[in-house]
Amino acid sequence: MKKSLFLLLFSISLFAVSYSQEQEMPEIGIYEQLDKYIPTDLEFYDIDSNLVKLSSLIDKPTVLSLVYFTCPGICSPLLDGLAEVIDWADIELGVDYQVFTISFNYSETPSLAKSKRFNYLKQIEKEVDEDAWKWFTGDSVNIYGLTDAVGFKFKREGKDFIHAGTLILLSPDGKVTRYLYGTKFNQFDLKMAVMEASEGKSSPTISKVLQYCFSYDADGKKYVFNVTKIGATVVILFAVIFFLILVLKRKKTEN
Repeated sequence: MKKSLFLLLFSISLFAVSYSQEQEMPEIGIYEQLDKYIPTDLEFYDIDSNLVKLSSLIDKPTVLSLVYFTCPGICSPLLDGLAEVIDWADIELGVDYQVFTISFNYSETPSLAKSKRFNYLKQIEKEVDEDAWKWFTGDSVNIYGLTDAVGFKFKREGKDFIHAGTLILLSPDGKVTRYLYGTKFNQFDLKMAVMEASEGKSSPTISKVLQYCFSYDADGKKYVFNVTKIGATVVILFAVIFFLILVLKRKKTEN
């Protein structure tokens, strides 16, 4: 009886996981590429319409934010959060690290990037090296070359895009070392990520559970609680607990 119940629970858990995976959109999300290097031949336009090679500008820990400037969803909150943590952190922009904000919408222009840059720099109250927060636009080939390299998967929906929110840390030689998820960033997390990047050390994401528990709602342009994933996790957890109880009881009976 107990064995049959366990097999039933185990079957339910496998079904729940399978169903959860079927509901996901594997082409959208963040697929961490720790210790991988971005291609050295990627070229983007800076705010003055100069075509520059990205790798030639990476000479210190670099915070990469992939957004698009006309985004009606999480891009603005993410950039607000980035400006805020730059302002609060006790590491110095331009000395300890730099920031690259790159649009993954190939139809956006350097002039739009320039106006957005001006707006977000105004949010930073302390004195910083403004040239150390660089903004770029590019064509589809270079955009996908970069996003594929760092595991940033997005999808166009009409004029907008479905995508996740994250900051990606690069070492001075262009290696991916850390991902910081969300739209609000802790100054200590940023400092540690920058320090690790400066040494070329990669670190797994502690708060990845936030990505696991939430999915992007394309209609509402927001993150919503993913009941299917959580339900599957709970079923699996109970199945494991039940199995352990059976094992322990059997051992106790044998003794």
